[in-house]
Amino acid sequence: MSGAIVNRPPCHLNLRASPSTMPSRRAAPHTPASEVTDRRDRPEVIVDFVFDRGLLHVAVANVSDVAAYTVCVTFDKTFRGLGGECEVSSLPLFRRLRFLAPRKRIETFLDSSSAYFQRREPTRIAALVTYRDAARHAYERRIVHDLSIYKDVSYLVQRAGTSSLDVSTAAVERPTPERGSVRHGNPQR
Repeated sequence: MSGAIVNRPPCHLNLRASPSTMPSRRAAPHTPASEVTDRRDRPEVIVDFVFDRGLLHVAVANVSDVAAYTVCVTFDKTFRGLGGECEVSSLPLFRRLRFLAPRKRIETFLDSSSAYFQRREPTRIAALVTYRDAARHAYERRIVHDLSIYKDVSYLVQRAGTSSLDVSTAAVERPTPERGSVRHGNPQR
């Protein structure tokens, strides 16, 4: 098929590597061994939203082998849990945690995922975590969570008083008109 004309869409990318288009290579910065050791000898505190079989929890965790002191979590948005009755984002757990042992995790129940999303609570939540080590050096970490990823997660629900399991999806659950409670069941019913 020599001499055939092939129509191709215009390409705006220069796929050829040349010294003028390639970024220069730099040696990786050398990190002294003393700094690496320092990172392992400092606390590391995070805030996590935990999704477990349709239930949401909020956890403060020290994921390091070193104790953390004066732990404080500030959320950029307020959010409510327990059916909308409790402002979870302002609990003392997030404001006055004087000591968090190494590998310690403190978790509080937020709400069922279906109730949380039905109330249109915030789904993008940023948390600023501040804490100190034993020598009183201050650290901070900003963590952004996107809870909307849990909206369409399927999970198994065990009906009360039975041993049968139903498949449920947060997006499929709807309040029943007569009681206002969540109906867990097969989405195809």
